[in-house]
Amino acid sequence: MTRHERHLWYDFLKPLSLTVHRQKVIGPYIVDFYIAEEKLVIELDGSQHYDLPGKQADAMRDTFLREQGLTVLRYANSDVDRNFTGVCEDILAHLQNC
Repeated sequence: MTRHERHLWYDFLKPLSLTVHRQKVIGPYIVDFYIAEEKLVIELDGSQHYDLPGKQADAMRDTFLREQGLTVLRYANSDVDRNFTGVCEDILAHLQNC
């Protein structure tokens, strides 16, 4: 796991009462975090996700995951650094609406 993934895992996701899988294989992809009972994928994106090839790969990946009935949440690593509370609140809001 990256530094950002470890921070989100240890300081927010791991203590949740839900089972959260790390580095979960779904089809041809490995997602950062997956909450099966809520059909929720959480991805943390580094700089490689913001160039054209990264954006195209993420679009294909997200389409595949949505076709499996999953919701995909994406957060930039910089969001985890600068607005960790906001990232956590957004994930909680999605969990409450599932």
